[in-house]
Amino acid sequence: MKALHVIPAVAARYGGPSHAVFEMCHALESAGTQVLIATTDADGPDRIPTTYGQEIEFQGQHSIFFQKQWSEAFKYSRPLAKWLVANVKNYDVVHIHAVFSHSCLAAAAAARFKGVPYIVRPLGTLDPWSMRQKPFRKRAMWNLGVGKMLKEAAAVHYTATDEMNLAEQSLGLRRGVVIPLGIDQTYFELPEPDKIFSDKHPSLSNAPYVLALCRLHPKKGLELLIDTFLDLAKNRGNDRWKLVLAGDGEPGYVESLKARANQGNGNNSIVFAGWVSGDEKRSAIQNASLLALPSHQENFGLCVVEAMACGVPVLISPHVNLSSDVKRSNSGWVAELDPAEFKKILSEAMNSDDERSLRGSSGREFARHEFHWPALAERINDLYRKVILSHRLN
Repeated sequence: MKALHVIPAVAARYGGPSHAVFEMCHALESAGTQVLIATTDADGPDRIPTTYGQEIEFQGQHSIFFQKQWSEAFKYSRPLAKWLVANVKNYDVVHIHAVFSHSCLAAAAAARFKGVPYIVRPLGTLDPWSMRQKPFRKRAMWNLGVGKMLKEAAAVHYTATDEMNLAEQSLGLRRGVVIPLGIDQTYFELPEPDKIFSDKHPSLSNAPYVLALCRLHPKKGLELLIDTFLDLAKNRGNDRWKLVLAGDGEPGYVESLKARANQGNGNNSIVFAGWVSGDEKRSAIQNASLLALPSHQENFGLCVVEAMACGVPVLISPHVNLSSDVKRSNSGWVAELDPAEFKKILSEAMNSDDERSLRGSSGREFARHEFHWPALAERINDLYRKVILSHRLN
């Protein structure tokens, strides 16, 4: 079975989707499916240095890149669209990641033209909160092809039940299938916590810390997290805690977060760690006392699952679509974004050592059972076989 995965961009700056598509494809190939990723060289103001129009190995995965010709938001690439029309017939199924981008529309149109079934993974872009962002642009794109792309998809792949319910109820979509993302298997095999991260940031020393591990973006609710943490850190007993913001984003926005921390006298208690990856990232998670993701919208939250796998309890908003799983597994806290409510829950989490340990242990067991890539790859392969057979019968 041959599957073509199409995604607008894979640069690290675009966050979880860029990382997850490689993990998914690695798992699918291990399960026997031949996979190629088709994408652009987009990397914000930069470009991924690569060879265009030829299959190469990128991050251990067979990939083919094309030049983004214009628009950071739309990531238009005529060479990618032409390649799709010429080559999509060579695949049994097309898996499209994202919605409101040129590569997605081009892949769906090429698949329909050549009679190849396709699956769309919307990455949370169909959530009502997301649809309210830049609504005129999205409504125009819906009418120009997004609506048709989703209507004629063989399946819509959601990574959480809450994500599917929100999208289907608000947009009247059908054929939704929920298969979560898995995580790097090394997270289930990590030894005792090391000091890679704390050695790089000596101010952490042996202090407990709240970790926010994400793209630094307004939708992540970081202003509320900073303000609430600084308020609590004034209290005796909490003054030993640190808040670590590990991630990167638009320079102007990152500077606004640093200014906010400084105005609240957070110079000594808030650490801006920048982008972390590999062993440093794992070390940052392992040694955290709590992972926080108070997003206004999050279709999955890969860092949440990674923390759970490491036995670290989580504090998330109900707008992270894993919130029902966190509640069900008792692997952390779910707090509304109301300042008073959020402060109450964060205070409880910071001042309950035994409860953090209990919920961390629960999260580890839940993650081991629910987010194991080999099993999830089999579920995706089953979905491929189902849509391919249905397409042939029709």
